[in-house]
Amino acid sequence: MAGRIRTLLFSSLYPSAERPLHGVFVEARLRELLKCGRVETRVVAPVPWFPSTSERWGEYARHARTPRREHINGVEVLHPRYALPPRVGMTIAPLSMALASLPTLRRLIRSGFDFDLIDAHYYYPDGVAATLLGALLGKPVTVTARGSDINLLPEFLGPRLWLRWAGRRARASIGVSAALVDRMRALGLDPARLHVMRNGVDLERFRPHDRAAARRELGIGGAPVLLTVGNLHEYKGQRIAVDALAWLRRDHPEARLLIVGAGPDEAALRARVDAAGLANAVRFVGTVPNAELARWYSAADLLVLASSREGWPNVLLESMACGTPVVASAVGGVPEIVAAPEAGIVVDQREAAEFGAAIKHLLEAPPARAAVRAYAERHGWEVTSRAQLALFDTLAAGDLRCAT
Repeated sequence: MAGRIRTLLFSSLYPSAERPLHGVFVEARLRELLKCGRVETRVVAPVPWFPSTSERWGEYARHARTPRREHINGVEVLHPRYALPPRVGMTIAPLSMALASLPTLRRLIRSGFDFDLIDAHYYYPDGVAATLLGALLGKPVTVTARGSDINLLPEFLGPRLWLRWAGRRARASIGVSAALVDRMRALGLDPARLHVMRNGVDLERFRPHDRAAARRELGIGGAPVLLTVGNLHEYKGQRIAVDALAWLRRDHPEARLLIVGAGPDEAALRARVDAAGLANAVRFVGTVPNAELARWYSAADLLVLASSREGWPNVLLESMACGTPVVASAVGGVPEIVAAPEAGIVVDQREAAEFGAAIKHLLEAPPARAAVRAYAERHGWEVTSRAQLALFDTLAAGDLRCAT
């Protein structure tokens, strides 16, 4: 059997006791990789420094309450603090994050965990900071791009220059979709160092529940039932889902929409629901732990994702794994995910009427739940985990095979 690999996962996008849903997709990829039995890891997940833990400061206080050290699913996670001052924070974040994290990495090495490589997630500022740390410690670095870090932040000069600098020095740049890799290539990153490693779906955690039973357990009445899952931000498109529900109820007056998630757009969404007279048809569910989402997916007739930008939205595969098809906007990696009729429908125009028409079509001719689940089963984690191992082995000069 090939030797073990020691990795240092570096990313501010990682769950904590204070923010259990933050970066669950990064934790999921690591969790699946560790099942191989050949990788030993530690996680360094920096958080911005803030002086007060008082509830009045909201998200800032949650940073302050984050423990310095914790264990998540058996993995040690360290949370060094870095300065993120107003106005200049975006520009200096990579340097601040790297300098604040350097003592933590050096302590890990002195304690006996002399890792082989740094596995960073989210290109800016995290991947840039990791590249700086790799240069200081003499460690190879891989950086995984996940969406807005490549699609949005390079529109700003400072982040764009930092990204190009890191992209020339990282040993590998990974995109969770082919669309992200194309974008990195357009930004000038070395094509020879670009890799596509798509997110998979946990087929054990996300599996179909009996729909009628799930609706009874969750107190869901009416039909059909639409579901949207994600942070409540304008770019996630929950407003379009609300408007599409109003359009749909002309033919399906008992249609319902479940909104799972929390975020800054909640007040505006509630106002939109009230203005449309949909208060009795829309349910704001709030945050749901990832491990409990399967019942919500199973209870719905379909999932709606009307985002204006995405990398590789995991909610689509999670929904499909529960036997529920999707209607999603044609952004980022979505067309790569929804690539067969049984998966659902991709909508080219982010307009309520377009989404309403697609939803109506899918409701009138729904794919069999078993066929939707079978499609999702083609998107498990094994291929991505093996690709990661092959890349890590190359950097650590080890064997390419995964333990079985």
